[in-house]
Amino acid sequence: MENRFAAARRRYLRTHMDGIYTGMLLTGALEPHLKEIGESAQAMFDRLMEQMKKAEGVTEQLKASDQMEWVGRMNSIRNRAEEIIKTELIFV
Repeated sequence: MENRFAAARRRYLRTHMDGIYTGMLLTGALEPHLKEIGESAQAMFDRLMEQMKKAEGVTEQLKASDQMEWVGRMNSIRNRAEEIIKTELIFV
């Protein structure tokens, strides 16, 4: 079962690096590669989310006192973390 990061990597390889995608598919290296990328990206995403939440003071107390502010900040953090992962792991 692929996670969203592995699926994004698959789409990227197939769309922009078709030769590499086909070679990996034929040699059986594609699925292990996607599994590794998916696991690494998910771990990095979880770590980045926690680090950014801590650095920006996004806490459960903020969630309880101002839910809309909390949601906005969390969306921003999630988007930035995903962009870092796409730049460093998916689109290389």
